[in-house]
Amino acid sequence: MSLTAGIVGLPNVGKSTLFNAITKKNILAANYPFATIDPNVGVVTVPDKRLEFLETLYRPERTIPTTFEFTDIAGLVKGASAGEGLGNKFLSHIREVDAICEVVRCFEDKNIIHVETDVNPIRDIEIINVELMLADLEVVMNRLNRISKKAAMSKDKDAKFEVDLLTKIKDNLEKDIPLRQVELEEEELEFIKPFHLLTLKPIIYMANVSEEDLLSDHNIYVEQVREYALRENAKVITVCAKMESELSELTDEDKILFLNDLGIEESGLDKLIHATYSLLGLATYFTAGTDECKAWTFKKGMKAPECAGIIHSDFERGFIRAEVMSYEDLEKFGTELKVREAGRMRLEGKEYIMADGDICHFRFNV
Repeated sequence: MSLTAGIVGLPNVGKSTLFNAITKKNILAANYPFATIDPNVGVVTVPDKRLEFLETLYRPERTIPTTFEFTDIAGLVKGASAGEGLGNKFLSHIREVDAICEVVRCFEDKNIIHVETDVNPIRDIEIINVELMLADLEVVMNRLNRISKKAAMSKDKDAKFEVDLLTKIKDNLEKDIPLRQVELEEEELEFIKPFHLLTLKPIIYMANVSEEDLLSDHNIYVEQVREYALRENAKVITVCAKMESELSELTDEDKILFLNDLGIEESGLDKLIHATYSLLGLATYFTAGTDECKAWTFKKGMKAPECAGIIHSDFERGFIRAEVMSYEDLEKFGTELKVREAGRMRLEGKEYIMADGDICHFRFNV
């Protein structure tokens, strides 16, 4: 299960600089709007100290972490949903992502042009969010225009359900209410899934600050973003794109030393990954052995056969049971043999709900 996030923001807020840093890709970052013309996709590995422990213990031929995919699109401006700045084209690039990361400028710098002339994070957020809502409204209206007459004339129950649902969505969007704040039933959510509506996606606000403000965490702009996010139950993380750029040039060991010297526990990328995992209700299980140690991402609440299916559909189809131990037990007892001797190795069936940190061996027969 791959995780994808779309990075959006106004021009010159540090979006592409941040993307360059976290994916270590040399994408054009320039001090003018629309420096990024085509969508850029970067894949980063998800840091997990548990996988490092498994690698040390099993000494496998290969170690494979789970991954996180970023799509960076050109800076949006007012009117993007109507095609301003080629915005409509850019918005289409993030329709299928799992979450949206909105980079918000929370630093002053006279040398970096602001497309709206001054720093005002709430105005910037609302510009982006309005454009996302207008893009969704266009999708909904196009569909309503096609099916409304048919639903009225045929009295088809499914068609009436769709019209009622889309009308409900339209009414909320016209009131500037993003769909993630609208109460929708499971059946309704399943029905509109193919529409890939942007404002239905969970959002994380990334407040891009100066190095000084990252260390002090006293930034009036960040406080404004946090207050705004609180009202819509969204997450906020603070990052310094400039610092992330510097970190991307270091080895893993030097990066840890650099952060320790500054008194920072984790990089902006790590904070983003942890926040996104939490937002999407994701967790990690592992498969481990002398041939391979690998991390797998799954949704909390998934049962063992579904998780086995992430590896291969045959594993789910022919699932018999899973041999499971927790990471905590393996770390505590030191070896797989000692976990077995302590009676902590378990055989779980089809109804077992997987837990974060489970180390599994799936038995199946096709």
